[in-house]
Amino acid sequence: MTAPEPTGARVRLRPEIAALPPYRQGRPAPADGFKLSSNENPFGPLPSVVEVVAAAAHDINRYPDATALALRERLAVRFGVTADEVLVGAGSVALLAQFILAAAAPGDEVVYSWRSFEAYPGLVTVAGATSVMVPNRADHGHDLDAMAAAITDRTRVVIVCSPNNPTGVVVTAAEFEAFMAKVPADRLVLLDEAYAEFVRGGGSDDDAVDGATLIGRYPNLVLLRTFSKAYGLAGLRVGYAIGPVELLDAARATAIPLGVTAAAASAAIASLEPAAEAELLERVGAIADRRDRVHAALVAQGWPVPPARSNFVWLPAGEATTAVAERLFDAGIVTRAFAPDGIRISIGEAESVDILLTILGELVPGSQEGDPQ
Repeated sequence: MTAPEPTGARVRLRPEIAALPPYRQGRPAPADGFKLSSNENPFGPLPSVVEVVAAAAHDINRYPDATALALRERLAVRFGVTADEVLVGAGSVALLAQFILAAAAPGDEVVYSWRSFEAYPGLVTVAGATSVMVPNRADHGHDLDAMAAAITDRTRVVIVCSPNNPTGVVVTAAEFEAFMAKVPADRLVLLDEAYAEFVRGGGSDDDAVDGATLIGRYPNLVLLRTFSKAYGLAGLRVGYAIGPVELLDAARATAIPLGVTAAAASAAIASLEPAAEAELLERVGAIADRRDRVHAALVAQGWPVPPARSNFVWLPAGEATTAVAERLFDAGIVTRAFAPDGIRISIGEAESVDILLTILGELVPGSQEGDPQ
């Protein structure tokens, strides 16, 4: 059969998708530089994790367990729930997509703070729903009162991110409890805690909301966490959700089958072994200490940085955001710029700290060096 002659007509796509910019990773670092743009763990994988990943490679001709049952059972024991109350996905962002698709359709709304995780707007648009972005407070944290007030009859999902990405500010336990008292019980609340393990130092450790303590309290609450950050498995894509079975079943129905590989599930299980996890959390402590050093130095330089409780710091550079990011890039430091708001700087290798602080010390707003041009 002869192919039809081209007519110049364009394939019909959803206009909101055609207009949606794709998610873009941070810029790659030069060979002698430091990539501080993706919130990756700077430490390499543990030998025990590398071993199980290598072993899994012998079976890549076979499909993985679609439900990641062994990992779900391990997490269920840890959190005191059943395996059916645990859902494993290809990172917490994949799980966010599944829950939004399960609850929100065209005409529905999804409420979240802004600025927050940059993937939220795209996930909502793909579902056909409408984003309701509630501005952060002046201290760069969630305005939960305003978020609660933004809930309408059209609201189907509310996302709370703590520590907030990219500003690093936590939602406190008291704030979250007061918020949940205002949210109608038939609206899905997603508590995105991708950086929960880094909530140490920089304030009272017991003031931040901890989703693990809320399990079973709210029938509309789902907790989301990941192995990408604290556990250093960003390249394998594995995260998990904990919540009521009926909510997880709805998200399971929207998932792309077999999204979590056997290597990813095996690596996560290996990371939860007591000796391995102890070493991993020791690394988390080192990153948190490094973060606190960077934060304290930036405050001393005069930068108005908010409290940092994750594995990154937020630099509210405002209109100078792009210029500051370019100066850092020229010095071999790759950061994540969100013009015109600010720059997220991941905590990376120890060797990056002095370079970072030297450059930023020259760029403090109102300093003798003046604002970068």
